[in-house]
Amino acid sequence: MTDIATHDPAWETVTRLTETVFNPMKAAFVGKDEIIDLIAVCLVGGENLFLMGPPGTAKSALVHDLASRIHGQSFDYLLTRFTEPNELFGPFDIRKLREGELVTNKEGMLPEADLVFLDELLNANSAVLNSLLMVLNERVFRRGRETIRVPMLMTIGASNHLPEDEALGALFDRFLIRVPCRNVAQELLTDVLEAGWALDQRKRFAERSDAGVTVEDVRQAQRLTSQVDLSTVRPAYVELVQRLRHAGAPVSDRRAVKLQRLLAASAVVCGRTAVNVSDLWILRYTWETEEQQQVLATLVKDTIDRHGRDVDAPHPRVQADTAPDPEALARDLDRIENRLSEDLSDADKTYARDQLSVLAGRCEWVADTQPREFLTGRIKSLFAKLEERP
Repeated sequence: MTDIATHDPAWETVTRLTETVFNPMKAAFVGKDEIIDLIAVCLVGGENLFLMGPPGTAKSALVHDLASRIHGQSFDYLLTRFTEPNELFGPFDIRKLREGELVTNKEGMLPEADLVFLDELLNANSAVLNSLLMVLNERVFRRGRETIRVPMLMTIGASNHLPEDEALGALFDRFLIRVPCRNVAQELLTDVLEAGWALDQRKRFAERSDAGVTVEDVRQAQRLTSQVDLSTVRPAYVELVQRLRHAGAPVSDRRAVKLQRLLAASAVVCGRTAVNVSDLWILRYTWETEEQQQVLATLVKDTIDRHGRDVDAPHPRVQADTAPDPEALARDLDRIENRLSEDLSDADKTYARDQLSVLAGRCEWVADTQPREFLTGRIKSLFAKLEERP
């Protein structure tokens, strides 16, 4: 660790978390380093994470493995349109009900869990929506006269699509960080099979991690974020938030304030008591739509590059390969092309130009000549089509 100005034992806990929890998880889940790095930051920051991807991509397995390594209690549930609050929060205690008291029997349910996984999150109906909103934001569950403090460290939600109903926008907003969770690349399949077999054996024989990291240790790590200095990076952060807003990412004032906690958590994971520019990497994952992913990645990289990457103990995710995916760029261009077939306001046209400009910059980083030239040609064609619009 570097830049540690305290002998607080909690900092030793952060080292143990990295060495005995997160690094072993990366070995167990091939191709999921990006997600595990985000889980680490959200766990230390006490914020929620949204995974978007199809079934079978290890979403629930990641949560269960994390819970086993910190000796915590996990709760997972597959939401449907017909899910009732009792299925998540527990039914009324029948014995107390006979005595005229409304008391929730929460044993083994969400209000007692340290780590929560809600699959198909966006199937939530109005019956559970309001309760979930308060639990996710305030860590409190209210039912009648009951007020239950929820000890949850973090919640991971998952879906294979983004919200289409405006009523679910508030629920999606409770997840500051969003990341795709896909099947791994074909060349990693052999490694996935080997690691998956080892993980299956560990679960089959109920082997628990002997890491010695507890839920209380995680809470100590979370408290360290209040000791972190954000002052030196705040000007760059303000500038980046403004650029993200201009690019169409609705970073509200409330979200901008809460994201500071994740900047601090990124610094803590790196063993620092001060945030530096490298910690802005997490803002790549604040997108609202799939087409924003490449745009946000470009803006964040540009900000980090301009404000200097030669900083003390940068987060390793900044140094990871950030080369653009040609297929992802093509999908973004498909969405823009489809939008150009609709009636566009002047603001829509300006937004489309800005997106095309950013994607043009990303295309220059594509290594292979053929896809790079193909994408560049498409961008020129879309610019011309946009200019032809009345």
